[in-house]
Amino acid sequence: MQEPFFHSNVPMPNNQRYLARPRINRLLERAVQWPIVTVVAGAGYGKTQGVYEFLHTFKSRTVWLQLSERDNLASRFWETFIQAVTFLDAAIADRLRETGFPETEGHFDRYLSIPRQRVEPERKYVFVFDDFHLLWEKTVLRFIEHSISTPFSNISSILISRTTPDLDLEGFRERDLLAQIDEQDLRFNLGEIMAYYQMEHISLSPDAADELYQKTEGWAFAIHLAGVALKTGGMGYAWSSVQFNSFNLLEHTLFSGLSPELQRYLIKLSLIEHWPREILQALASRPELVEDLEGIGSFIRFDVYQQRYRIHHLFLEYLREKQEILSEEEKREVYGIAADWCLKNNLKLDAVSYYERTGNYQAIFDIAFSFPQVIPNDVAAFFMEILERAPAALYETTDAHIVSIKLLINLGRFEEAATRLERIRAQFEPLPPSEFREHILCGYYLLRGFWGLLTCIYTKQYTFARYFKTALTCYGGGLQQYVLKGSIQIASLGSHSCRVSGPEQGEMERYLAEITEAVPAIAQALGGCTYGMDDLARAELAYFKADLVHAEQYALEAIRKARESHQYEIENRGLFYLIRIGLAQGNHSWIQGRLQELQAQLTETVFINRQVLYEMVTGWFYVQIRQPGYVASWLKSDFEESDLNTLMHGLDVLVKLKYQVLEKRYAPALAFLESQKQGSGIWLFLFGKIACTICEAVCLYHSGETAAALRALEAAYGLAASNGLDMPFIELGKEMRALTTAALKDKTCTIPVAWLEKIRGSSATYAQKLHRLIKIYEAPLSEQEASQLSLSSREREILISLSQGLTREEMAQAAGLSINTVKSVIKSIYNKLGALNQADAIRIATSRGLLAGPGHGA
Repeated sequence: MQEPFFHSNVPMPNNQRYLARPRINRLLERAVQWPIVTVVAGAGYGKTQGVYEFLHTFKSRTVWLQLSERDNLASRFWETFIQAVTFLDAAIADRLRETGFPETEGHFDRYLSIPRQRVEPERKYVFVFDDFHLLWEKTVLRFIEHSISTPFSNISSILISRTTPDLDLEGFRERDLLAQIDEQDLRFNLGEIMAYYQMEHISLSPDAADELYQKTEGWAFAIHLAGVALKTGGMGYAWSSVQFNSFNLLEHTLFSGLSPELQRYLIKLSLIEHWPREILQALASRPELVEDLEGIGSFIRFDVYQQRYRIHHLFLEYLREKQEILSEEEKREVYGIAADWCLKNNLKLDAVSYYERTGNYQAIFDIAFSFPQVIPNDVAAFFMEILERAPAALYETTDAHIVSIKLLINLGRFEEAATRLERIRAQFEPLPPSEFREHILCGYYLLRGFWGLLTCIYTKQYTFARYFKTALTCYGGGLQQYVLKGSIQIASLGSHSCRVSGPEQGEMERYLAEITEAVPAIAQALGGCTYGMDDLARAELAYFKADLVHAEQYALEAIRKARESHQYEIENRGLFYLIRIGLAQGNHSWIQGRLQELQAQLTETVFINRQVLYEMVTGWFYVQIRQPGYVASWLKSDFEESDLNTLMHGLDVLVKLKYQVLEKRYAPALAFLESQKQGSGIWLFLFGKIACTICEAVCLYHSGETAAALRALEAAYGLAASNGLDMPFIELGKEMRALTTAALKDKTCTIPVAWLEKIRGSSATYAQKLHRLIKIYEAPLSEQEASQLSLSSREREILISLSQGLTREEMAQAAGLSINTVKSVIKSIYNKLGALNQADAIRIATSRGLLAGPGHGA
């Protein structure tokens, strides 16, 4: 972790003088013994300054979030959150950026696992949410409510707000999680007023101070303005100034005394919400202007937590009232500079907002295409709102048509997307040939193809390949305008590669023929996108037909092509099927090799979903080998509406179902399955439908409802029989052996006896091989194996440190080694244990007694 902000060592800018208020510091020091602290008072009570001054001297690692109304867009809030965390720990910030905003309980568990790996128990952490009153969006509030009440005893969250936060404060209070500070606590007392004016070199008698105290009621802003007035006139003028409109007072006592150049500079700054030194310098007409700004005093200060300047909200509101004096050209310059800075610092949504104000829609389109193929719905809706506000002429000269339809498809608004696609075709096809016409029509054909690929699971119309092939002719096969780069170039898959919903004979073959024809054209048009997807679909079908030989051949070919074209999700899914083949064959070494290849994908930073997909695949594997302790916690949570796009994800649901069955939690699994029967989510796919129906049969059987279980088994057979899909049944091993035995004894069961006997025998064989694999994973080391391991004392010491959750840096410091040496030792441990990662190493070491000893029970 980075060196902490130990704020006694953090210098304040020379021009910033603030009154130390020991009373408030003591109040806050007591308050942060609780996980949640609310600081609630009206404008001008010194809430932010009081907390800031306290943390300046309090020994903690601090993350400060300056909130705005824009943060009611969940994805924008997430960018704000990550930007704040970056100053504390860049590695955590990168992981948070990858995992995305946690909209659901399961996603929140994924989020929570990240700080668990990095939070140091002996350190105190403080998260500050400033201007909390600006938040109203329920998903953002729910995340914060959940986050601040998590069981980290060394983390406190301070909520600074003008109004009572819209959270379950009563519940927090009942659980003894909450400390509250209000206006009454923050009011200046008489002694603090005297000390403040003394600091400002203002002579004030005790009686005059008492009079000001009575009339201001300790309101910090009024006390400050009275002090400004006292430097100009007497006591009577001071009190009349306080009663005067605050904007007028700022005009007469502060703003009018600034140079016209500095005034205009400040008004320009009020256009934006980010004031890092880099932006201030870029906007300054001369370098000295930044120094002039620093000399204004307490209305502008440098924030050491966010490494940027902050303007007092009342002064900022005053400046915004004057923005009309700026020309449109000046405003565009400010917005452009701010947009470039935001983009450079991964604040993409703020960059988009600023670019819209400059009219730079091409930059907006570039940002839209920098996201992965499937983006959060709130981000897609945010872009759509911008395009709906855009001038109509934009659609005549830019990619606005293409971007808007891509967003509609992402949002699942397929009918609207189809209408717009037809409108484009009707508008541009009759036009005389031109470069722009061909460009738009090329985009039309590509999007029409993807529309068909995504919706064929509903329509059963497999005619999308011709659109991709037609797109190739638009530029003679060149298509440089649409070659994708980065995350958007990586094809996203659903829970299954075969996008077929029904069991009708020949349906699979029709889809496979179409995707086989489409993939070469898509890959040629879009820089390798989808390359290997057709082989993956064939591997999937062969696997579920229990044709392991061809399944392996097709999966290996899919992986080869995927690696050649950086199609990481296709590679991930190919490895998943190879692991399942290894389980069916009882081949331990094969499985370990594929798991290591899967682990290697975690280093591919352009593969945004790598951690989530890795946890899904390994989660399925760990459940299958009866090792639920190593399943990611978010996959163990209760069923809920997934925050993952249902057309492009769903494997998480299958893993959750398997976990629930393993843990004998049949009732919640059955309730979830019932909710899915309307044809949503995983139930859209034939393979998913079969898996869910089989799971329903197992749950009913174990719930004592044998007759209902056999009806479900009959339904699953009906879905699978016409295509010979036996493997979903076989993979259940002893569970299916029990079900088929019950079915063979039941005279009312309509499933053919020959099929039941075949599946019972195959599932029994699978169960035997799986049992041997489970024994390998659970077995302690033999004496020969232990001798072969021969962990050195240094390796054992580092292994114990790994089990205690120490960071590489802490291990290096404790052992007196370099970080590179520690990494080398860890790699050696992994090799000797045959481990894939830290969690795997600890699992193997624990099961084999390598961590036994004082303080390290096996």
